[in-house]
Amino acid sequence: MAITAALVKELRESTGVGMMDAKKALTETDGDIEAAVDLLRTKGLAKAAKKAGRTAAEGLVGVAVDGGVAVAVEVNSETDFVGKNADFQEMVAGISKAALGVSDVEALKNADMGGKTVTDVVTDKIATIGENMSVRRMARVEGETVGTYIHTAAADGMGKIGVLVALKGGDEAIAKQIAMHIAATNPASLSEDDLDPAVVEREKAVQTEKARASGKPDNIIEKMIVGTIKKFYSEVTLINQSFVMNPDVTVGQAAKDAGAEIVSFVRLEVGEGIEKKEEDFAAEVAKTMGG
Repeated sequence: MAITAALVKELRESTGVGMMDAKKALTETDGDIEAAVDLLRTKGLAKAAKKAGRTAAEGLVGVAVDGGVAVAVEVNSETDFVGKNADFQEMVAGISKAALGVSDVEALKNADMGGKTVTDVVTDKIATIGENMSVRRMARVEGETVGTYIHTAAADGMGKIGVLVALKGGDEAIAKQIAMHIAATNPASLSEDDLDPAVVEREKAVQTEKARASGKPDNIIEKMIVGTIKKFYSEVTLINQSFVMNPDVTVGQAAKDAGAEIVSFVRLEVGEGIEKKEEDFAAEVAKTMGG
């Protein structure tokens, strides 16, 4: 029987296995879907599909550098324990290197990694490790000088927080220092020019209401808000923040002193924005005891 793309797709959707594994199983079973599912189950691959509904909010951020390009990739797992697994770490390192050749996460999922797509590699690892996993995000920066920093490293080039920095001029030393600063302070933007206007307006509204509540006249409030927003910029924009390595200067000034200008930065933290399901252990045990 001819193994069509439609058959392969159907088997992949029902089992969650990679394309090559699905095609091989269908070939071995002469296109019999049910037999192919059973074959995959005997190999321990079809169980991957059962993991797909679970929340994967742990994992690692991996970084890689090639010349003036730096990338960061977030690969999620269900538990923090998997982040310490050598096989998982090896996969994250491989995915990070594959990311150097693509521009976004969708392209990364289809990128080649040792003869398989990244998606198929992850699916295989789900089957062998037994947890849901996903390649959630990737980021890329380019510049004359690039630097990276991993906070709470689990292995070389991967950990819970990954930071990338691109500079015009400067050297790797100042780039890494700035990356460390970003890991600690998590700035909202590079400068006030690229800060979300809605964020600024919200801050102005809050501070205006606070000033009015104190009974200040409008002309005084207007002057107060100018100073308040300037302080706000110094707290949330990278170039205006006090440099953690030397609080007497801003990050922007520290870069300038080192002969550099910050072009862009990225900070990825594992699990950002993922709503983690809170497990009620007592209720789960009671449910189990009840049959």
